[in-house]
Amino acid sequence: MKKSFRYIVLSLVLLLGFNAPKAFAGNEDRSGQAGAAELLINPWAATAGFGNAGMSYVRGVEAMFGNVAGISTTRSLDVNFTHTDWLLGSTIRISAFGLTARVGESSVLGLSLMSFNLGTVEQTTTESPDGGIGTYKPNLLNINLAFAKTFSNSISGGFNLKIINESIANMSAMGVALDAGIQYVTGPFDNIHFGITLKNIGPTLKFSGDGLSIKAYLLPGSSLQNTLIQRVDQFELPTQLSISAAYDFYFAETSRLTVAGNFVSNSFTKDQYVLGLEYGWKEYFIIRAGYTYESGLFKGILDEECMNLNNGLSAGCSVQVPISKKEDAPVFSVDYAFRATSSYNGTHSVGARLNF
Repeated sequence: MKKSFRYIVLSLVLLLGFNAPKAFAGNEDRSGQAGAAELLINPWAATAGFGNAGMSYVRGVEAMFGNVAGISTTRSLDVNFTHTDWLLGSTIRISAFGLTARVGESSVLGLSLMSFNLGTVEQTTTESPDGGIGTYKPNLLNINLAFAKTFSNSISGGFNLKIINESIANMSAMGVALDAGIQYVTGPFDNIHFGITLKNIGPTLKFSGDGLSIKAYLLPGSSLQNTLIQRVDQFELPTQLSISAAYDFYFAETSRLTVAGNFVSNSFTKDQYVLGLEYGWKEYFIIRAGYTYESGLFKGILDEECMNLNNGLSAGCSVQVPISKKEDAPVFSVDYAFRATSSYNGTHSVGARLNF
């Protein structure tokens, strides 16, 4: 038990001490000043339907977004693919693919990719402000490389290295970020869960490329053109700290009801409070719902106090079926999630998982 507590204390020190000033330096007045906001978007269906409330016990591939310590529960191999229609009607689509694999008695490695399809944009120049000279496609791509380890029956921890790439036709920015998280489980049936995770810690990013240069005549009457390069400012990453807990209620050995909560401290926007409920029948059929609250959420979208297009409500379900009658047979799952929004027609995610 003393050894377990040492792991908890050491993990908390690492999480809270690693660049802690940046994690707590922000407030709502800095909203919109960070870049790479796609790092805050959950691309996975099961946890999205729960409102990200279950970060204390999230498992498998989806833990690479929520709490990387959760990938340590992978039995052998976990594969997940999810497609998201972000703000239905905006034509923005997100594709996410990931896998986790056990590489030792207590160690698991993970890899995931998250790609945005933002459609095409009309290309314009100062000579052709109305376009007609072609189009280009903005690209957002995040790659996650994760490692987690089980330290005891109660404690697991992990790290996640993110590679961030943003680009248009003639400009791009690339950088890295780090997540770290721990999960602690206790109780007579391992039904009490705690988790803490620090996300998106990394150096600033900066755009570069030919799109920042223009040709101009510097001297009146001169026939010689000079290339002018515009300076661009660096931008910080949206650092985030989450502290979560959950409790499982079991009924007649066939049903489970989980109540989960999550506090999210954002460096560049308002803090959030998340509450979620999840009901599972024999773990074959699962329904879930969550609600995310932040100050000003009930204001109109045009009100300066409202800084979030999501109105807080989320819901989803999963169907999980073993592919054979063996006790340790692989499990195939289909997930669906809906996130309500003040504009457009909400966000819809559909995913498929295979857990060996």
